[in-house]
Amino acid sequence: MQKSTLKKAVFPVAGLGTRFLPATKASPKEMLPIVDKPLIQYAVEEAYSAGIRDMIFVTGRNKRAIEDHFDTAYELETELEKAEKHELLSLVRSVQPDDMTVSFVRQPRSLGLGHAVLCAEHLVGNEPFAVLLADDLMVGPQGGMSVMAQMAEQFQELQQSILAVQEVPAEQTRRYGIVAGEMVGEHLMKVSHMVEKPAPEAAPSRMAVAGRYILTPAVFELLRHQPQGAGGEIQLTDGIAGLMQHESVYAFQYQGKRYDCGSKEGFLEATVELALQHPEVGAYFRNYLDHLQIGWSGKERRAENLER
Repeated sequence: MQKSTLKKAVFPVAGLGTRFLPATKASPKEMLPIVDKPLIQYAVEEAYSAGIRDMIFVTGRNKRAIEDHFDTAYELETELEKAEKHELLSLVRSVQPDDMTVSFVRQPRSLGLGHAVLCAEHLVGNEPFAVLLADDLMVGPQGGMSVMAQMAEQFQELQQSILAVQEVPAEQTRRYGIVAGEMVGEHLMKVSHMVEKPAPEAAPSRMAVAGRYILTPAVFELLRHQPQGAGGEIQLTDGIAGLMQHESVYAFQYQGKRYDCGSKEGFLEATVELALQHPEVGAYFRNYLDHLQIGWSGKERRAENLER
C-alpha cells in the first residue's frame, strides 16, 4: 500500500488572546512579534520545513491582519523595488514562497479547538494533516530539524496519528493533557489513554501534549458527532481519545524547546532567547544585557550616560 505524505497543515487562529489585552484588542495575538517575525510566521515556517505546502488558517473576526500578512503587498514591494532595497524586498516576498498555498476559513463561534479543526475538514479532505498552535513557539535543536519535521519523519514510517509531547514537572500536570502508554522506541510511545489536566497525584505520567499534532482524517467523523465537553466546547483531546478506540495514536518526545507564548512569561522568554540568537541584533543585545542595571534613579542614569 502506498504511504500517505503529509501535505497540509491547519492553524487554529480564531482565539481572542485575552491574556494579552489590551495589545490584542484590535490585533491578533498570532501577529505579536518575537524580535522581527510574528508568531504565526514561525509556525508556518516550521510546517514548510517539514515539506508541507498547503497552509489552512481557521480564523475569526478581527483576524484580517493574518490574511494580509500572507498576501502580496504590492505597494510595499513597489516602493522597495524603486528604492533598490533588494534585501528587504526578498525578505517580504519570502513570507509566502511561490510553492506555498494559503487558505482561510472562518470559525463562526468559539466552540473549542476540536471545532476549529473540524471547520477545516472540507479543505483537508481525506488526507492526514498537521495541526500547529502558534501560541506554542517550537524551536528545534541547533542545526537540527524543526519539531514538525521530526514528527513528519515519524509519520512517514508509522502512518498513524502522532502527538508532540514533553516531560513536565509533576506540579505542572494540571496545565496539560497528559498521555500514558507503552514505549515502543527511544522517544516514541504508543498511547493507551489520555487525561486532560490531571492533578499531580492523579496524573498517569508526566508526558504532556504540546501544540503540535499529526492526525489522520478519521478524527473528523469523531469530532463531528462528539458532544460538547468542558466549557461547552468540542475538545480536540476528546476526539483523539475516541480515535484511539479505532486506530493507534503515538506520542513523540521531540528534540527542541517549546515557549508558551500564550503566557506573558513564555512570550518574554522567547523574545529574550531568540533575540540573543538573532544574527543581526544578537551580539548587541547580549552586550546590553551584560551591562543592564535595574533600579537606578533617573539622576544616576543620566550621570552614567554623561561619563560614557
